[in-house]
Amino acid sequence: MPSSKTIADLKTKFLKPALTSHYEVTIPLPEGIKSIASALDQADLNLSCMETSLPGSSLATFEVKNDYTGVTERLAHRRMYDDRIDFTFLVDAEKYFAIRIFEKWMRYIAGEDADREDGETLTTKGVNYHYRVRYPGTGADTTGYRCTDGLTITKFEKDMRNSLIYEFIGAYPISISSMPVSYESSSLLKCTVSMSYLRYVMTEVVKPDPTPAIKPQAAKADEENTQELPVAQKNESKVQDNPGNTAGPGTAFVETDSATGDRPGANDGPLLKADGTLAYDSSGNVQ
Repeated sequence: MPSSKTIADLKTKFLKPALTSHYEVTIPLPEGIKSIASALDQADLNLSCMETSLPGSSLATFEVKNDYTGVTERLAHRRMYDDRIDFTFLVDAEKYFAIRIFEKWMRYIAGEDADREDGETLTTKGVNYHYRVRYPGTGADTTGYRCTDGLTITKFEKDMRNSLIYEFIGAYPISISSMPVSYESSSLLKCTVSMSYLRYVMTEVVKPDPTPAIKPQAAKADEENTQELPVAQKNESKVQDNPGNTAGPGTAFVETDSATGDRPGANDGPLLKADGTLAYDSSGNVQ
C-alpha cells in the first residue's frame, strides 16, 4: 500500500540536495618533476581545478543459457573502470603553471629529458632525435611516472559533515587538450588534462550530527533579586480573588483583605477582623 508522507518528511529527504560546486582535488607529483614545483605551487594547482567528474564503473557479464530452460542469466565476472578522468584547470598569468607542470610530466614519461646511455648527445630539435619511454614504476619505486596513490577527489557539502573520497591508483596524464587563443574578446585560459588510472577506491566519511540530544534549559538571571519591597508596596492592601469561603461554613462567600486578613461580614455586612470580631465599634469607629 502507498504510504503517506508529511511536509517535514519531504523537506528532510528532498529539499537538501548535494551541490556540484563543493569538492576538492589533490594531485601529487612524481619525484622526477617535483624540482620545478614548490609546495605552494602544488597547492595552487589543486585549487585551480575548476572542473572534474566523479568516476564511474560497470560490471562486465557473460551469458549462461543452459542452466534453466528458456532462461538467460547474466553473471558478473569483472569490474570495469572508466579508462580516464578529465581535469580542467584555470591557467595563472604569472607562471602558466598548469600547462608547464603537465607538459613536464609528459616529457618525463616519454623520457625526453633523460640522459643518453650510449653517450650520444641529442637534442629535442635534432634530426636524429629519439626517446625511450620510462618504466611506469610500482610500489616503492620512485623513478616511475605513475602516482601509485594520493590523487584524490573529495566531494563534500557546506556543513562538512559527510564526504566521499575517491582515490585513484596508478594515475598519470595521457593527453593535454588544445587551448585556442584569439584576438577576439578575451576569456579565461583553461587547460584540460586527461589522466589514466588503474582503479579507484571510494572511502565514506560520516560524522555524527552536531545537534545536541538534550534541549538547552531556559535562560536564568545571573543574580536573583533580593531587594526588599518598599514599605508602601509591602503594606499594599489587595483583595484576594478567590481565597475560599473564610466566613465559615453555611455562610455566603466573602473576600479577605490580603494585607490585614480582615474580611467584611456576610451579605456585605461590617468588616470583620481575622479572628471573627467586629473591626468597628457601635459608634462606627475603627477599633
